[in-house]
Amino acid sequence: MREYLQRVATGPELSRSLNVTEAEDAMSMILDGEIDDVRTGIFLIALRMKRESDAENLGILNALIKAMEQVEVRCPEVLVLADPFNGYLRGLSATAFLPSVFAASGLPSYLHGLHAVGPKYGITANMILAAAGIHVGADVDEAAASLENPDVGWAYIDQEQYIARLSGLVGLRDVMVKRSCISTLEVILRPLCGARCTHLMTGFVHKAYPPVYAMLARHAGYGSASIVRGVEGGCIPSLSQVSRYFGYRGEAEMEMYKLTPGELGIHREKRAIAIPDEYAPAITKTEFLNTGVLADLVELNLELGLDALANRPGPMLDSLVYGAAIGLKQSGMHGTLAEGAVQAREAIASGEALARFRSGRVQ
Repeated sequence: MREYLQRVATGPELSRSLNVTEAEDAMSMILDGEIDDVRTGIFLIALRMKRESDAENLGILNALIKAMEQVEVRCPEVLVLADPFNGYLRGLSATAFLPSVFAASGLPSYLHGLHAVGPKYGITANMILAAAGIHVGADVDEAAASLENPDVGWAYIDQEQYIARLSGLVGLRDVMVKRSCISTLEVILRPLCGARCTHLMTGFVHKAYPPVYAMLARHAGYGSASIVRGVEGGCIPSLSQVSRYFGYRGEAEMEMYKLTPGELGIHREKRAIAIPDEYAPAITKTEFLNTGVLADLVELNLELGLDALANRPGPMLDSLVYGAAIGLKQSGMHGTLAEGAVQAREAIASGEALARFRSGRVQ
């Protein structure tokens, strides 16, 4: 590690990149607990400061994949949903409710994430699902069984369950303050994969990320990917503005697709699900080991999510339809976004999506 630090942490002009094997070796030593927190932090920040090369990202991803517990489920196709693990603070989250919509539409789906991580310490799917009585501590085999259950078809699996050595770095990531390559690479992991094909749906903010995500997703074995210009970097695009997503399927090149909410019958003045002003003080106080201040906001998020699954009109319902349309189209379940939106609305209006969500509750 001393040698690697001397190469990557020598300033903006003299730093040199590691190759795939070296980057994998460095991350493997970190995950194995052989490197102290000081050097680990220097390594990750130095990579960020000089900007990680493709080879470094691939090497670190290789280390994470080798350290991860992975199960192939008996479903031919599976969709993996990955929002930024540090959550939402500028709007409420719809992604926690999307897997049940996909499941009701015939596509087994799961979310993975963490309870809370920096730098935002925002509302996460883990928090919302736990408030709903969902078992967020399911291990890999239990999550696989939920996907395979024809009455459920969805799951949440926490990073602690499939790669505990990575989740153990949450405290260090708080000390580091700024995001590192871990934030990019953890969303690419696929602890559960389909017997025939696994699809990825994730989001981005900065325009440099889609080709990076596509390259990493192919390397990780995803048969298709939807990389959405989403609100707060999540899976759901703006409800009020034209947006875009990037995607590939099979060996085809990545393409850009225009997203116009009005074409799917979505007409909103605000781009996201607004947080009422009275919750602003809680948002300013959330931090490492103090995310409990978000409890009331999480309950509101859950209430609105359940209303949407019960087919109550509003921005949450629009978000579910929009997100599901993208995933259903890019995975090949439907040929167009409009067809995917019709399928999503039917899954919700019939009550099937809500029933699927409730089936995930701890009995």
